[in-house]
Amino acid sequence: MNLLDMFSMRSVSFAKTYKCFPVSFMEGKDRPDVEHGGKIIMPPSALDALTQRNIQYPMLFKLTNKFATKSTHCGVLEFVADEGRIYMPYWMMRNLLVEEGGFIELESVSLPVAEYVKMQPQSVEFLDISNPKAVLERALRTFACLTIDDIISINYNDKKYEFNVLELRPAGAVSIIECDMNVDFAPPVGYVEPEYSKPAEAMEEDGVDYSSIKIPQTGFKAFGCEGNRLDGKAKKNTSAESSSPLSQHERGIPNYDYQRGKITFIRNGRSKQTESKGESEIFSAFQGEGQLLKKKRK
Repeated sequence: MNLLDMFSMRSVSFAKTYKCFPVSFMEGKDRPDVEHGGKIIMPPSALDALTQRNIQYPMLFKLTNKFATKSTHCGVLEFVADEGRIYMPYWMMRNLLVEEGGFIELESVSLPVAEYVKMQPQSVEFLDISNPKAVLERALRTFACLTIDDIISINYNDKKYEFNVLELRPAGAVSIIECDMNVDFAPPVGYVEPEYSKPAEAMEEDGVDYSSIKIPQTGFKAFGCEGNRLDGKAKKNTSAESSSPLSQHERGIPNYDYQRGKITFIRNGRSKQTESKGESEIFSAFQGEGQLLKKKRK
């Protein structure tokens, strides 16, 4: 092999077809870190082939199911799978519409760094989490990239939460390794806006005579406390409450003829009874009847 062939081999991207299986098919203990993440496990021969090519790090791959014209993107976690096989999370197989043992074409790619992502929770139970952004940020650490229209799965408090990737910037597939991106949420599937009660109707429309309602006695009341005599005798009842102007206060009658933009000055004029009094009731000086201290003898 000459130098030209070696250079052309290093510049060609890696592409190969594998049989895919879920993580549960791997021998040994369970791998929840793989099941709830966005990375796959590849065979050791793939690592040898990748090191001989000009592959950018971190290693990112495009997975394509040609039979269903579905594709997604992922990273790689380990190179310990059996030859000719790759192991991936079940949610990734569901997005690709592939069954156990189906063929998937794998190709190395380079993706731009994510700037913005908008997700939609697939259950309203996600709203019960006190700090959803912090939970999602921690869960995405096990992902290498995101693809638009994918439904990813995360695990929190031994419970699975699924999200639909609605929007990505600056491309339809982005890398989320060591990036600073803005995360936004759409309303969860099945979420219904709460109904707020309408404001109360106007007082004039409910048929209640508010002019007859008295305001309850509240606020400060001078000398309203009960006193005690020094000699121990019972205190006589006083009419302090009846003479208090606060207790006699009643609610006034509103001006139902009020017009917006018009100011009305109300003055206390002379009553009709005072105007109807005759001249005989007018005060006259020295017109009283005298009285004798000693009665006259008959």
